[in-house]
Amino acid sequence: MYKAPRGTEDILPKEQAYWRYVENKAVALCQLYGYQRLDTPVFEDSELFVRSIGKDTDIVTKEMYTFKDKGGKKLTLRPEGTAPVCRAYLEHGLYNLPQPVKLYYIASIFRYERPQAGRYRQHYQFGFEAIGNIDPALDAEVIDMAMQFYFSLGLSQITLKLNSTGCRKCRPQYVKGLRDYYSKHIPSLCPDCQNRLERNPLRLLDCKNPSCLTLAEAAPKSTDYLCPECRTHFEKVQKYLTILRLPFQLDHKLVRGLDYYTKTVFEVQPQGESGAQTALGGGGRYDDLIEELGGKPTPALGFAAGMNRIVNSLLKLKAPVPSLPQPDVFIAYHGDKAKTKAIEIASALRRAGIPVIASVGDRSLKAQLRQANALGSHYTIIIGEEEVKSQTVTLRNMASGEQKTVPVDELIVSLKKASNVC
Repeated sequence: MYKAPRGTEDILPKEQAYWRYVENKAVALCQLYGYQRLDTPVFEDSELFVRSIGKDTDIVTKEMYTFKDKGGKKLTLRPEGTAPVCRAYLEHGLYNLPQPVKLYYIASIFRYERPQAGRYRQHYQFGFEAIGNIDPALDAEVIDMAMQFYFSLGLSQITLKLNSTGCRKCRPQYVKGLRDYYSKHIPSLCPDCQNRLERNPLRLLDCKNPSCLTLAEAAPKSTDYLCPECRTHFEKVQKYLTILRLPFQLDHKLVRGLDYYTKTVFEVQPQGESGAQTALGGGGRYDDLIEELGGKPTPALGFAAGMNRIVNSLLKLKAPVPSLPQPDVFIAYHGDKAKTKAIEIASALRRAGIPVIASVGDRSLKAQLRQANALGSHYTIIIGEEEVKSQTVTLRNMASGEQKTVPVDELIVSLKKASNVC
């Protein structure tokens, strides 16, 4: 028997209400803040991600699903959402629009990771990007938007972590400081971090190995190395967050997992928890990325959240979510002529905009009524040979058991008058 590939999951009908709830909240939020939807291809030129994410990141070196198409071109299934958005921004000349351009996406993301709680090889991500403005007030707005997203879902027990990783003017000195510090503790580093020390020292700060965590706590802080521009920017971000009454915690270990981040970085975590497996979402500035991809210098920032992890949090909390609409009308029949009439009536009701489930097969009327009850139908239309002759149906209220005879040509009007239908 075949099973879903390792690291993937089926989203079953009973779980769909949670997914639609999260998606609808995301869309409503973006409309509230003036963001427009952008959908990008599920695969891109591999070099797009190598250049944007960083050739020494774990994503590029270990986790990308890369393949060659029949023309020999190297393509990669989308491992994150920001780079494709920036590629589309450049390709379609969105820089000619009033800035900042505000875009959002809901997309499948692919990473070859070791499957574990909260991590999937295919997962779904909601993200938004504000491209074309350097104002720290925009940083605060994006962070506020992210927090309001979680609040709207009922996830209020969350913590906002904040840091600044500087820019390409001041970061080299910070990286040197990290190398100098960690070079004195090489024997205590895990094998991965020993490799990262030369290739990508920032990655040392978010290693979850116990010995590396201890070292990270005492590591140099990026905020001590900020240039005047970055320091002023970060101070203003904190000021605006305070005005917005959004509590935050400064975390010098927070660097995020992609090389394109500059200045502000942030992460949202459940209270009392920390780590890559628990983060509900995060983001930050990437002021050099558009230029790195061939455009003019363009400041930008964004946010992304794993929808699988959010849905799992809602399920864990047993959060009440609106049920998905179900057909309120079930059609049952008895006899061949009644079955033909049932097919005809079901079609007419659907064309009138009334959702209907019509029975199929040759089960007893009693069995069909049990199905109607199990489906939660409010009304059942019953058609027998006598109803066919008289051009009527029996309309049963499933909650009260009350039923009445209704002429077929009055059925649509009768159902539309019922409070639970249409």
